[in-house]
Amino acid sequence: MKPTPETLTKLNALAERITADSKTRLLAEGMIYEIHAANYTGHVHIGQKFARVDVGGSGKYMVDLATGEIFGIKAYGVQHKGYRFGTLDTIEQFFWGEYRAMRIAA
Repeated sequence: MKPTPETLTKLNALAERITADSKTRLLAEGMIYEIHAANYTGHVHIGQKFARVDVGGSGKYMVDLATGEIFGIKAYGVQHKGYRFGTLDTIEQFFWGEYRAMRIAA
């Protein structure tokens, strides 16, 4: 399944949000972001049914291209259905800078 241009835009927004939240966390911990930037930058890779969002060189999240639902990764290329993080339309409800995304308190 080829993603729509709207889905690609949302996927890139997720990767940018992950990068921005990671930078925020690192700076709050007193680290210099520029030194660690390669390890905390989000990248999108499109597959047939899922898009992978890698952080640095590691797989972090998988997005179902049909529904936009965001999952954690069990093994590289295998979604973990026990870890769900909303959809591409609800990324602002989570903080993406920690080990695992955390819902922001209302």
